[in-house]
Amino acid sequence: MAWQVFSFISLLISTISGQLQYSVTEELKKGSVVGNIAKDLGLNVKELAMRKFQVIAQQKKHYLNVNLETGELFVSEIIDREALCGAKQSCILNLEAVIEKPLNFYTVTIEIQDVNDNAPIFSDKYVDIEISELTSPGVRFALGTAKDADLGTNSVQTYTLTSSEFFSLGEKRTNDGILYPEIILEKSLDRERQSFYEFVLTAFDGGQPPKSGSVIVKIDVQDVNDNYPIFSQDKYHIRLHENAPFDFVLISLNATDKDEGSNSKITYAFSQISENAQQIFVMDRQNGDIKISGNLDYETSDSYEMTVEAKDGGGHVTHCNILIQVIDINDNAPEITVTSLSSTIPEDSPPGTVIALIKIQDLDSGMNGEVTCQSSNTLSFKLIPTSSSYYKLVTTASMDRELNSIYNITVQCGDNGSPPLASNKIVYYYIYIMQ
Repeated sequence: MAWQVFSFISLLISTISGQLQYSVTEELKKGSVVGNIAKDLGLNVKELAMRKFQVIAQQKKHYLNVNLETGELFVSEIIDREALCGAKQSCILNLEAVIEKPLNFYTVTIEIQDVNDNAPIFSDKYVDIEISELTSPGVRFALGTAKDADLGTNSVQTYTLTSSEFFSLGEKRTNDGILYPEIILEKSLDRERQSFYEFVLTAFDGGQPPKSGSVIVKIDVQDVNDNYPIFSQDKYHIRLHENAPFDFVLISLNATDKDEGSNSKITYAFSQISENAQQIFVMDRQNGDIKISGNLDYETSDSYEMTVEAKDGGGHVTHCNILIQVIDINDNAPEITVTSLSSTIPEDSPPGTVIALIKIQDLDSGMNGEVTCQSSNTLSFKLIPTSSSYYKLVTTASMDRELNSIYNITVQCGDNGSPPLASNKIVYYYIYIMQ
């Protein structure tokens, strides 16, 4: 098993500017070794515990950890790429490695690569199609699309349909790369001879070996319905603030059909939508309104994409694509964490002595996530930024224990949002004379 685990792991290392990068596949077992981070950083393994070496995850869940005896970075929680990053093409885990005595920190980037661990699935068990007996050969009817949480070649690549002299399978790929299966009428129908057909539509992904999912296609031969519903546009772009209230109508779709009577009556439904989006958006089947039914959170997902179908009373279906861009608001205050702290320093410490490393994190984006920090005692201490997320707290003058043996410092950080949000952190320092 050891060589099998190793074969799933590819390593890319760059120690330039304190940065380290690894690339691993998802679903590795707990304990799988990603690499020897101590060796890759040029650190002495025997000194890791003494120098308080640690890795700090930017995510709430700790997927990776370090063995302080060997210096190996290993998987501590099984990584599900789809749960972690959804449909994003690039899935990255960011860590910070911190070591003391002397103080250093490094940026560690873990690229999570997709494996074919999901099979294509259809949202319904059946696809019901009604076709007029007067429909001419060559007409195409849209079929339900399969959804595959994997990416690239591991996602849906092709469809098959059980054979028939009256129908064949066609495929249409949009500019966005979405593959839509269609059933093509090959011969004229006669409702009096046969009024019902049933087929199996199967979707295959491109994995090795490929995975598949199927749906039953039922065709009911009906009377004349010669017009399709038409949306005003094929694709809709919507910008939506993350604090939009429940029941807010983000769009009212209106497809038109030139037929009359029941053939012109249109109903709407999501034909392709992620599970996350299903918890947040709801479709009114009768009037085409899409409303908010759950909590929007920019930090969880900044965009959603879905496909809506309009179906008339005769069974004709047309699709449009909805792209929702979530706009961030300043709803997260900066988080202040003291990741390394010298609680006491010698009286004879020179100006510029580093006494603490402070991590700053703001989950918002853009200006809402830009943070500036300052300390309350600017005569004896100052904050020096070392990166976008770290500050060093250093002395600016010589210490005199007889004048002051204890310092009470407040670190205040505020973001550039409107209105701005701020956080405070009180840090205590004791000054003593070396024996």
